[in-house]
Amino acid sequence: MPWLERLRTQGLWLLPATTLALVVLVAWHDPGLLRGLRHAVFDQAQRWSPREPEPAPVLIVDIDEESLRRVGQWPWPRTQVAELVARLHEAGAAAVGLDVVFAEADRTSPRELLKSTRLPREAAALLQGLPDHDEVLATALQAGPVALGFALSDTEAASDCQSPAGIVTLGGAADAQLRRFGGCVHSLPVLAQAAQGHGALSFIPDEDGVVRRLPLLFDLGGHLAPSLAAETLRLALGAQRYTVQAAPDGGGVIGVQIGRLRIPTTANASIWVHYTPPQRDRYVPAWQVLAGQTPPDLFRQHLVLVGTSAQGLLDLRFSPLGGVIPGVEVHAQALEQILTGHWLQRPGWAPAAEVVAVALGGLLVAIAAMTCGALPSAAAFGTLAAALLGGCWWAFTRQGLLLDPVLPSLGMLAVFLPTTVLRHMVSERRQRWVRHAFARYVSPNLVDYLITQPQALELGGRRQRCSFVFTDLAGFTSVMERMDPAQAVTLLNQYLDGMIAIAFAHEGTLDRIVGDAVAIVFSAPVQQADHEQRAVRCALAMHRFAQDYLAARRAEGVEFCETRIGVHTGEVIVGNFGGSTIFDYRALGDPVNTASRLEGANKYLGTHVCLSQATLDGCPGLPVRPVGRLRVAGRQEAIMVYEPLDATDGQAVQQEAYAQAYAAMMAGSSAAAAQFKHLHAQSPGDRLVQLHATRLDSGAIDNLIELSGK
Repeated sequence: MPWLERLRTQGLWLLPATTLALVVLVAWHDPGLLRGLRHAVFDQAQRWSPREPEPAPVLIVDIDEESLRRVGQWPWPRTQVAELVARLHEAGAAAVGLDVVFAEADRTSPRELLKSTRLPREAAALLQGLPDHDEVLATALQAGPVALGFALSDTEAASDCQSPAGIVTLGGAADAQLRRFGGCVHSLPVLAQAAQGHGALSFIPDEDGVVRRLPLLFDLGGHLAPSLAAETLRLALGAQRYTVQAAPDGGGVIGVQIGRLRIPTTANASIWVHYTPPQRDRYVPAWQVLAGQTPPDLFRQHLVLVGTSAQGLLDLRFSPLGGVIPGVEVHAQALEQILTGHWLQRPGWAPAAEVVAVALGGLLVAIAAMTCGALPSAAAFGTLAAALLGGCWWAFTRQGLLLDPVLPSLGMLAVFLPTTVLRHMVSERRQRWVRHAFARYVSPNLVDYLITQPQALELGGRRQRCSFVFTDLAGFTSVMERMDPAQAVTLLNQYLDGMIAIAFAHEGTLDRIVGDAVAIVFSAPVQQADHEQRAVRCALAMHRFAQDYLAARRAEGVEFCETRIGVHTGEVIVGNFGGSTIFDYRALGDPVNTASRLEGANKYLGTHVCLSQATLDGCPGLPVRPVGRLRVAGRQEAIMVYEPLDATDGQAVQQEAYAQAYAAMMAGSSAAAAQFKHLHAQSPGDRLVQLHATRLDSGAIDNLIELSGK
């Protein structure tokens, strides 16, 4: 029914529609696996296109392995740190950020030594008069713009880690999406009071431990606290406050103003760090600064971060470029980006745009997969995926935007694969149905051949030796005239259905059906080495079916006809004929006509199945009896024909006597006529015996039988 077919066809859209809805839902929730894939793509983009190093007034004084070897193991005496800070002030540093927390008193300080060591009174008095190392460092911190670092903690505690700078918020709540910390680990009060800035050293790495973003602000116990990088920059610019612009309705931070610089940020006040490859000239070993072995103007008007790359001090972070880098370098690279105006951003509209891309891309892919073939739909998917990848790469390299091509691509793939598989299954099912239906018009072996050999669907043919089986109903036209047309058609269809099924069972190819006549060819289009034997077996099976069908109809009181069958073998031209409009696969040549003539010869011979010498030659051991040499209409040369014994239906029971009479006829003996008459008297139903007896009685002297008609 048409409505049922429409429902079935439209129901196929349920799979891509459902898949697309699930993909959009998953994309909207953004699970951790998708975030991990997205970050991996962003990291790969940085590896392929890292930030080009640009001149920026940012340097790292590195407490490296060589500095530890020359100066001593960490922690150094605070006097040593004070000297380092003092030298940086003298060198004209714009600001110094200490990526170190001095949470405990210096154990090498005289006062601390007096607590742990018993000394003579004179020595103790001498030590008591020496300056405290922490106070020495505090004096150095007061001498210039220095930002001390502090470590954030999730433990709820009273916090003294506040920047002396003011923070002004414009718009909505600035802390709506900030990472909240309960407390901090800060430096000694004497040092904290001396420093002009305080900044958090902490990072917020992603689930895989990679540091991709650096927060400028944190939520520390309900108050905004800047990072070390932000504080160092503020001190270098001489700014007294931060101006934080936040989106309304809890949208988070939009940007942070530090002095004359406005820094665009993510909603949690972070900046995406676009890393450069390792740059050795970004680092200055601390021992060289202490030894006075640095160029005079190296630090002038530079932001100087003091940190460590020594592995034993455990301040190493995973980088998107692969491997690990010192934590202080993350601050330094972020400052370089800010000062050079190089922004790497993931816009707030990006997640929504990616979900829309998933929906639109998945819809286009679904339409292509449901309406186009496999190659066009795959090309559509590939084109869309390539466009997404290319567009995101252009946005990254040209605009500094981080857009995710993985989510839309995976979404389209999730829609494309099951839809294509479903379409393939449905198409295969339809092909099977068409193949089955087509096989009711064309031989199954021809259908298989054309499927495996599509080039055969071309005009032309080839010479090939084939065997043919022709069948016809004797007097069916007159029977039809006396029968109801509907009944005649039903009887004929049942009969033809059985005959053709037998032909197909023997892997014969249906050459044609003309009314009640059927023509079958063997060894075309697929060559069959035993085509003669197949043809004979097929003819005998058809004969048995025809006899049974005739008996069954007569038992029902329905008039029907006997079947005549001719079998012949010869070389013909097989192929497609007809022209560019329609193909007709068939065989052409004299053997085809001869097989048809042999079928008609049964009427005169009194046989049911008549096969030629050419066919018999390919069937060694087949029990037959010779019929004679036939000269059929249209041929000058006579054909030796035979009747299979299995087709005599028990009438020719005296085979030895028939062979003797036939041999006498071939020898030209006058006794042949009497012998055939005697056989006819014993087997009056054997019409072939009757034919020979009549011929010999009329003066025939050999086995040549002249047939004037078909």
